[in-house]
Formats: sequence, structure tokens, C-alpha cells
Amino acid sequence: QVHLVESGGGLVQPGGSLTLSCEVSGIKFSIRPMAWYRQHLGQERELVATIAGAGRTKYEEDVKDRFTISRDNAKNTVYLQMNNLKPEDTAVYYCNVDRTYLSVHPWGKGTLVNVSS
Repeated sequence: QVHLVESGGGLVQPGGSLTLSCEVSGIKFSIRPMAWYRQHLGQERELVATIAGAGRTKYEEDVKDRFTISRDNAKNTVYLQMNNLKPEDTAVYYCNVDRTYLSVHPWGKGTLVNVSS
């Protein structure tokens, strides 16, 4: 059974930083392309950043140069370092496999990021 547990969200002022973590179990993590997604209130979940098993990364245009996705295959954990946060980054953030290549697993609870002054 696959488990995805996101953490690290919170309230932060515009321009601030947060690092999200996602612990993954139940899959062969090291070979799976992983991704972070976010869901704004009332909207569909959108892809934010992806990382291949070997580490190649891709970002959506509006987070490029501000967010960094990384992974620790020894810890089965994927991270999202978020800098220079903007109010429009406010959303619930989720991790899962990269839906570009794989069917997603059941979603975890996500972690809320609230960017507000």
C-alpha cells in the first residue's frame, strides 16, 4: 500500500521561504519520477515541479527560479524548497509520482502553504 505524507507547510509572509517534505512508502521510490502538485481553493490540482529518479528536474513557469525540487532516495523523501513566496503560491501542496509518465497513487492529505502578510 502506498503512503504519501507531506509536511512543512505553514503561514509565511510574502518573500519568505518554506521547505516541504514528502515521505513515500510502498513503491520503489528510487526509480520513480516524482512530483509536487498544488491545489488552489476551488481549482484543480496542478503540477508544480518534477524530478526523475536520476535527478533531472522540471518546473512550471511561474515557480521556476523560486522553487527547487530534490530527493533523497535513501530516505524515500522528496523535497520542495520554496523561496520568494508570493500570495498566489497559497495552496495545498501534494506529492505523488509524475503523472506525465505514471498513474498517480491515492493522494495524501497534503500540506497547506499560506502566504500572507
